[in-house]
Amino acid sequence: MSSPIGDTSRPARLAEPGEGFGADELALATRNHGLPLEALRYDVTPPGLHYVLTHYDIPYVNGDAPWALAIDGAVQRQLSLGMDDLRAFPAVTARVTMECAGNGRARLDPRPVSQPWLVEAVGTADWTGVPLRLLLAEAGVDDSAVDVVFTGADHGVERGVEQDYQRALPLGVAAGDAPEVLVAYAMNGAALPPQHGYPLRLVVPGWYGMAHVKWLRDITVTGTPFTGFQQTTAYRLRQRPEEDGEPVERIAPRALMIPPGFPDFMSRERVIRPGQVTLEGRAWSGRAPVVSVEVTTDDGRTWHEADLGEETAHRWAWRAWRFAWTAKPGTHVLSARATDAEGSTQPLSQPWNRGGFANNMVQRIAVHSLDGEQADE
Repeated sequence: MSSPIGDTSRPARLAEPGEGFGADELALATRNHGLPLEALRYDVTPPGLHYVLTHYDIPYVNGDAPWALAIDGAVQRQLSLGMDDLRAFPAVTARVTMECAGNGRARLDPRPVSQPWLVEAVGTADWTGVPLRLLLAEAGVDDSAVDVVFTGADHGVERGVEQDYQRALPLGVAAGDAPEVLVAYAMNGAALPPQHGYPLRLVVPGWYGMAHVKWLRDITVTGTPFTGFQQTTAYRLRQRPEEDGEPVERIAPRALMIPPGFPDFMSRERVIRPGQVTLEGRAWSGRAPVVSVEVTTDDGRTWHEADLGEETAHRWAWRAWRFAWTAKPGTHVLSARATDAEGSTQPLSQPWNRGGFANNMVQRIAVHSLDGEQADE
C-alpha cells in the first residue's frame, strides 16, 4: 500500500511525444519567474526582475523574531550566530550573475517535466554578507572535514522524499577565496527580499543557482561526502535513470540578446523597421571569463564578432556586448553565442540530459523587419 506522500509526490518523467505543458508545469511557472529580457539593460538587476526559483514554500520570517545561524559538525567550536553577530564580521559586496541550472529546459525534446524555463532564468545582483571562510575559521574546521552542508528553512517533498532543502560544497570551495562564498544578508544594498532568502542566503559565485541555498539556518561540516537528495538524486547530468551521472556545478557560457524592436503579445516575435539597429545583450560564464561574443542575423549561416564591454572588477558578473546591424525588410532569425577563456562555446543544438540541466544552446529570436508601407499601416 502506498503512502500519502508517495501518492502526492510523483517520480521524474519525460513528456510524451506531442505532449503539451500540463497544469503542474503551469503551476510551477506561476510561482517562479524569469528575467524579462529587456531588463538585460540593467547592469544590476532590480530584485523584482531577478529570476526566482523556489522548490517549496517561501518561509514566513517575522522581521521582529530572532534568526540564528548554527555552525556545527566537524568543528572545534559550535556556533550560533544572530544577525548582529554576522554584521560584526567584515562585510563584503560581490556582484554575481546567478542562473538556474534548468534554464533552457523547456526547449529540449523530449522535454523533462519540471519548471519550464526558456532562457530567462538569470539575474545579476550586488550581494553583501560575510565571507563563509571567516565563519568556518571562527568555528575551527577539523582535519577530518570533507564537505560543508547548508540547510535552508524551506521544507517539502520531492519524488517521495520529505526534506529540508539541503546542498553541500566541498570544503576547498566553501573555505576558499576564488571564488569567495558569501553568507549574504543584503541584495542591492537592502535586506534580502523574502523570495530571495530573507534573512540569510548562500551566494556561490560561478555556480548554478541550486548551490545558493536560501533561508539559510544551518551550516554543518561533515567528515564524509554529503549524499542528500538535492546532491545525489537531483542536479545530476544523466542520460538514463539508473546512472549516477555527473554533478551540476559551474555555469556554462551563455550570451543573451535584448530582443530588438517591439513584440507581438502572444508569439513574442519582434517587429522592427529597416535600417540601423543596435543589437545588445549580456554574456557570462562561471568557468572562465567571457572573451568573445558572436552574432548571427541569418539563423547561423554567418557569424560576426560583437564588441565586448570593458572588463570590470566584477569577475563573476555578466559582461555587456553590442553589435551594429543594418536590417533589410523581411524575416530574420538572430542569435548570439559566447566563448570563454577555456575555449568553451555555446552549442547550436543542445546535448540532452534527463533533468534538462546546463542547457546553454544559443537563443533564437525571430524578427520581422517591415518595409515602409507596412510600417505606416
